[in-house]
Amino acid sequence: MEANTGTAPHEPAADRTPPPRALATEAVHAGRDDLAEIGLHAPPIDLSTTYPSRDSRTEAARIDAFAAEGTVDDGPPVYARLGNPTVARFETAIARLEGTESAVAFASGMAALTAVLLVRGSARLRHVVAVRPLYGCSDHLLTAGLVGTEVTWVDPDGIADAIRPDTGLVMVESPANPTLAELDLAQVARACGTVPLLADNTFATPVLQRPAESGARLVLHSATKYLGGHGDVLGGVVACDEELARGLRQVRFATGGVLHPLAGYLLLRGLATLPVRVRAASASAAELARRLAADPRVDRVHYPRLGGAMVAFEVLGDPHEVIAGVRLITPAVSLGSVDSLIQHPASISHRVVDAADRRSAGVSDRLLRLSCGLEDVEDLWRDLDRALGPVRALFPAAGSVSAPPAGGGRGGRRAAERGRTAAASRPVSRPGGQ
Repeated sequence: MEANTGTAPHEPAADRTPPPRALATEAVHAGRDDLAEIGLHAPPIDLSTTYPSRDSRTEAARIDAFAAEGTVDDGPPVYARLGNPTVARFETAIARLEGTESAVAFASGMAALTAVLLVRGSARLRHVVAVRPLYGCSDHLLTAGLVGTEVTWVDPDGIADAIRPDTGLVMVESPANPTLAELDLAQVARACGTVPLLADNTFATPVLQRPAESGARLVLHSATKYLGGHGDVLGGVVACDEELARGLRQVRFATGGVLHPLAGYLLLRGLATLPVRVRAASASAAELARRLAADPRVDRVHYPRLGGAMVAFEVLGDPHEVIAGVRLITPAVSLGSVDSLIQHPASISHRVVDAADRRSAGVSDRLLRLSCGLEDVEDLWRDLDRALGPVRALFPAAGSVSAPPAGGGRGGRRAAERGRTAAASRPVSRPGGQ
């Protein structure tokens, strides 16, 4: 049962703690610090499901400690459901990037969220206070009470009043899926009091924000997205303090929602390029948000103050025609890949949310969500421009008015900080709450 350090067994933990390093350096080296010592350059993939041990008395004591408190040590692994050395390396890296004591990886982001709810529920703290919008399946899991939870949905300023003696968790997502609404996480954490705050950081990644620094005790990622970064691996992870991590490991062991070692390897590999990918894709997203905000075929654009590689926009025409019209951009659910993806939340990612709740949270039927990849921004714009269709189809009276050029459409734009701009008549929406 290897600890989440991803290092050689039996070496004192204090000797392995690296000095403070920049995030870009951590992304490359965290979870790999011991490789030179063991004579490797690439992290090894341990596919074992079980591990031999002739010292069954010691193993029994270690199992007892895990069963009682979720305690792990630096001893050799026992069984893949208890822990895996390759996955442990990924956990170490995420904890370092998010600035937390520990991290616990799962088979998917939803498995990770389910484990958090089960841990809090086991302490008879089944009530959750949450702020919409959340990822659609997260919303559904809470609303349907599938794991025995009861949820109270509130505006950000109603969090403190909604907390009850049996409240075990406050959950938020910022920037939110799919509207990119942002919250002041430090203010939210203060409103939580002693109740743990879980912040879904999937969209921002630790490159753009580290919620633990603002008071969140649990930081959730669908690792399938930016952490993996190539659309070829499913995974989830919760970065948190060691006290909460112990409970999460117990739930993972009992329910079997483990991350496969190959997935752990791919996620660790993805982290090495995370800062470069996020910054490059964010530059394209900011430029596309600027052009869409100036486009007469677009009613509203949502792009966060924080930046990032996600853009949401509401079209004046039929959003389904835009989905059908793209050729370079992939019309598919998910996000965070090296290639750009677009989807219609009301039809896919948030379809499981009640329509009235969906719309009240700002997820309109004309909203499209774009995940910018690493393609050239001019190629992306040409594809969007074509898919949006001719301006005259929306404004027949315009007659000779043509679609806006690749440079950004009609005049009247005003510059905004860091290259993000907005048209005076169609401002980029950067809401601070819902």
